[in-house]
Amino acid sequence: MDNQELQQEAASKYEELKKAANRTSNWRERLDAVEQLGQLDNPKAIDVLKHRLTNDSVYQVQEAAYRELKKLGEDVQLPPRKSGEIVKGLTKLLVRIKKSLPADHTYEQFKEKLQKMRSDVYDAYEGQKGDEFDQWLESTWASLSNK
Repeated sequence: MDNQELQQEAASKYEELKKAANRTSNWRERLDAVEQLGQLDNPKAIDVLKHRLTNDSVYQVQEAAYRELKKLGEDVQLPPRKSGEIVKGLTKLLVRIKKSLPADHTYEQFKEKLQKMRSDVYDAYEGQKGDEFDQWLESTWASLSNK
């Protein structure tokens, strides 16, 4: 492969990784893309990593962006872990989803509808809560009023 082909391949890979890094419905894809962007060591990749560091809703992705930027010699700080609602108006959104289902719906039906209607919200909380996600979502669902 000559130099021009290598540059085209790197540019193509960057575009692909940039899309994956910004995909709001899959934090695991963002995490993988962030780790791969760190291997590219170019200014555009660094910009994407900085954006993920400061703007990702999942702390694991922020931490990975921080690690990759540090490896690349960037002077960055790890933002503090957010507590509380990471998506503004979450309760209102969840109540709306619960109301849209039949009165006798199950938790599984609620979870499925949330995932379909707001995959970004589902993804953010799944990434943030980790192994405690199902327990958290089920207790949140149970506490929502049907009014």
